[in-house]
Amino acid sequence: MIAERWAQLRAEIPAHVRIVAVTKSLPATAIAEAIAAGATEIGENYLQEARAKFASFLEGSPEPVEGFTKHFIGHVQSNKAKAIVETFDIVQSVDRIEAGLALAKAAAAAGKRLPILIQLNISPADRFGVRPEDAPELARELRAQESLLLDGVMAIGPLGASRADTSRAFELAAGVFKTIGGTTLSLGMSDDWREALRAGSTMVRLGSYLFGPRPAPARV
Repeated sequence: MIAERWAQLRAEIPAHVRIVAVTKSLPATAIAEAIAAGATEIGENYLQEARAKFASFLEGSPEPVEGFTKHFIGHVQSNKAKAIVETFDIVQSVDRIEAGLALAKAAAAAGKRLPILIQLNISPADRFGVRPEDAPELARELRAQESLLLDGVMAIGPLGASRADTSRAFELAAGVFKTIGGTTLSLGMSDDWREALRAGSTMVRLGSYLFGPRPAPARV
């Protein structure tokens, strides 16, 4: 089923647009299934969950896995920067200089240059993300960090919004991207990736559209 959905997505989404398979709240087998279908980029929101799943997937793989890129798309807590740098290849959700500096310090200590994206807040209901008008200044401060590679922006569309409002929000993010520069405009999730593509997205982050409905949280 996942292989069929992946093939359908790749038929609809232009080849230059990268697809991040988001496996949040799914078992490690979802990573294996996505990679078997053709995915090479996996996104996770929560550090501890991701570390356990990545380890389980790699240990359970009968052959070495090559070209497997891990994206952190959750909120960056500065006190977890070292572990995030150790676990992930790309951090999409830098929304304040404190988080950026913590990642820069951890990346420098690890001897790596960490690709990052600035997370924009384009939704009234979103708690995280920098305001679009403040993003250029944040970009300037982040680019001053030698251990970081700022490569564009990420944003989450307004939840429950009309298609028209979603499109306007994505156009706002695309305008900020043009100002900041880079190669990656990460817009679009399972409910709004088509609007994101029309706005010029170069990367979409798909979970339920690829894997089906997520399991309901366990009741305590």
